[in-house]
Amino acid sequence: MMTSLPSELGYRMPAEWEAHEATWIAWPHQHRDWPGKFSAIPWVYAEIVRHLLAGERVRILVNTEDDKRKAMRILSKAGTLSDSVEFYPVATDRCWTRDFGPIFVCRDRDVALTRWQFNAWSKYPNWHSDRRAPEHIGNALGLPMFEAHRADGKTPVVLEGGSIDVNGQGSLLTTEECLLSEVQERNPGMSRADYEHIFARYLGVRKVIWLGRGIAGDDTHGHVDDLARFVGPRTVVTVIEDDPADENHRPLQENFERLQGATNEAGERLDVVKLPMPHRLVFAGQRLPASYANFYIANDTVLVPTFNDPRDRTTLGILAELFPGREVVGIHAVDLVWGFGTLHCLTQQQPRSG
Repeated sequence: MMTSLPSELGYRMPAEWEAHEATWIAWPHQHRDWPGKFSAIPWVYAEIVRHLLAGERVRILVNTEDDKRKAMRILSKAGTLSDSVEFYPVATDRCWTRDFGPIFVCRDRDVALTRWQFNAWSKYPNWHSDRRAPEHIGNALGLPMFEAHRADGKTPVVLEGGSIDVNGQGSLLTTEECLLSEVQERNPGMSRADYEHIFARYLGVRKVIWLGRGIAGDDTHGHVDDLARFVGPRTVVTVIEDDPADENHRPLQENFERLQGATNEAGERLDVVKLPMPHRLVFAGQRLPASYANFYIANDTVLVPTFNDPRDRTTLGILAELFPGREVVGIHAVDLVWGFGTLHCLTQQQPRSG
């Protein structure tokens, strides 16, 4: 574990569109996350892997040898098993790699990991395996790792990767609901200024843009990767709900207005692009956190959750214009979102080194 701060050594968190060496995922095994629908989920993963392999390696965490065999069998049937798929025997509680996995940082050609504490969104008791995963990944890769602490240098900081988004040049998006709400109990007593200080120390961030509330049905209470995402150094996409009767309408409009008045680390006004929200999606009486903002930017592709919705096509068209050098691909996510997350939630990018 490194004792110096990443910022002191020149490290920064790169933007998602910068070159990847690999994408990390954890093979699904927790049936309780998709009650009644689990059998479909590994096949969704196989489709994700197929598209990722067009431009990068895919590194898969597997709980057991039996899970590895199941994954290999499904990937083989889907025609996606290749030398570019690597398996790592790392136990996990769930498969939301974005939130429990390490957050990678880079410096010129060097790559390192930052490790943050994970407490299952202050909601679930089974998080102990997830919390240990970053250390196992760091050991497997042989990369330096920084443990994120408060200013006292002793108290670990709880943070999920889905709660932040960066432009790679010093600006970061997050929400007040997620990080500042006392209900969440992630880091009791920490203020806005405390978070900004920590983001500067560990991720090289110079400007934090605070949004308000997250979308209805979000099990994490306000993760920004369901709301707004950087797609360029000064360009942000943000979801909008046009129906005034929908509970998402006002909070999303307020976030849009905040972004319109915000600037990046260079003091430049943001170019804010609207994405629609899919129509309200409910299963077993539960409002699901279906959002087009939960896309994942890979080397050659942008994977976008779709929901059998007329707005799918509109969203894919908007993102295709924003990513002219990448193929924008829709991934059917109606079953996936029953687990309260989709594509960005289950992936974590590893920047290219060397």
